[in-house]
Amino acid sequence: MSTVAGAPFSRGSGTAVEASAPLGCDVLVIGGGPAGSTVAALLAQRGHAVTLLEKSHHPRFHIGESLLPANLPLFEKLGVADEIRAIGMVKHCAEFVSPHHDCKQVFHFAEGWDDHLPYAYQVRRSDFDHVLIRNAARKGATVVEGCRVKEVDFVGDGAVVQAEHEDGRRQQWNARFVIDASGRDTFIANRLRAKHRNPKHNSSALYGHFDGAKRNCGEAEGNISIYWFEHGWFWFIPLADGATSVGAVTWPYYMKQRNGRTLERFLLDTIALCPPLAERLAEATLMAAPEATGNFSYTTDHTHGDRYILLGDAYAFIDPVFSSGVMLAMQSAFFGADAVDTCLREPAKSHAALARFDKGIRLGPREFSWFIYRMTSPTMRDLFMGPRNPLRVKNALISLLAGDIYGRVPIRFSLAAFKTIYYVNAIGNWRRTLAAWRMRRRNIQPVDDGMAAGA
Repeated sequence: MSTVAGAPFSRGSGTAVEASAPLGCDVLVIGGGPAGSTVAALLAQRGHAVTLLEKSHHPRFHIGESLLPANLPLFEKLGVADEIRAIGMVKHCAEFVSPHHDCKQVFHFAEGWDDHLPYAYQVRRSDFDHVLIRNAARKGATVVEGCRVKEVDFVGDGAVVQAEHEDGRRQQWNARFVIDASGRDTFIANRLRAKHRNPKHNSSALYGHFDGAKRNCGEAEGNISIYWFEHGWFWFIPLADGATSVGAVTWPYYMKQRNGRTLERFLLDTIALCPPLAERLAEATLMAAPEATGNFSYTTDHTHGDRYILLGDAYAFIDPVFSSGVMLAMQSAFFGADAVDTCLREPAKSHAALARFDKGIRLGPREFSWFIYRMTSPTMRDLFMGPRNPLRVKNALISLLAGDIYGRVPIRFSLAAFKTIYYVNAIGNWRRTLAAWRMRRRNIQPVDDGMAAGA
């Protein structure tokens, strides 16, 4: 027997609460974000008895509002395309602004290899996640909100899952398979001590929603804007209800410079370090208290185990610069649904199915990470701000920005050519490259998580 355990069951007062009679299901999903809701809907639609446990109640706040064009086919397959369209702000482009270049650079998704993915959406995650979890229930999954998983024991050919409701009631589920889609909670990875800081990247974030931000005109109103600044980069994400999400992703050392300032003051002072962004927010006001998070980048040393898989952020998260989080979470759910369905229906094929799942879920972070690790380097900034198209490298880069990396278009050769161009330019200006590499090594050094989160 193996155990993945959390805290013991008790009320806040320490009073014991009687457990309800055990319940059974084929698949128990931990977490009701994009990965959990997607995999629950897919498996329920295939006839499996699915229970999804979500610790919060939807709708609830979450960051990560910018989606990718590659999300659109997934919405169609889930049957939620019309609902997402109703809540989304259309974005046709991604804009990059550098303090070392005179003008912004705009990448139109329609210029990627696949012109059938010309746009994406910006969404309030509270509304977006609510659509997905309602869809899971509509497809037949049993959705239980306000219920936190505390312990998972893998016994025999199944799993025993212990959970606690908000009122302190205890509940046990006996499941044939467990899917960890707990996001940054990384339930299984934490308890197996399999989650590690990403040794190649490290970042923190502070963010808030603003009213009255200056937007682009016309069709460009919904574009996401990325601003480089001395300590990292900013996002500027217009939402359909008039709010604008603004956040700074910084090196962890920068968070230590808060020095007693309120988080609101610290965010505003950080914005002031980026004049082009500050100009767009000159007449804007924060709509609610800002938030912050530390230890933004991490990875897990495995994707699956005996009778469980990890999806989305429960497996790994690198950096949101390319808005890949939701797409990777949902795509991992499609891979996961195929694998779990095979494991339950044809156990003899489980090993091969999980190997395919492992290959699929690792692909996304690997493809994005090469660019993310170099995104703040001067060589990469130069290539982004002055893109050329030999061997269709610009088209391939736009396809990457669109999330179209799973074999739909033949971009691998062109991305390899882009990397070659990067290395040639980096070597050609080796003194600058060496200085930037040394600075980045210092910048990614970890700091206390509480300090990084602005505690």
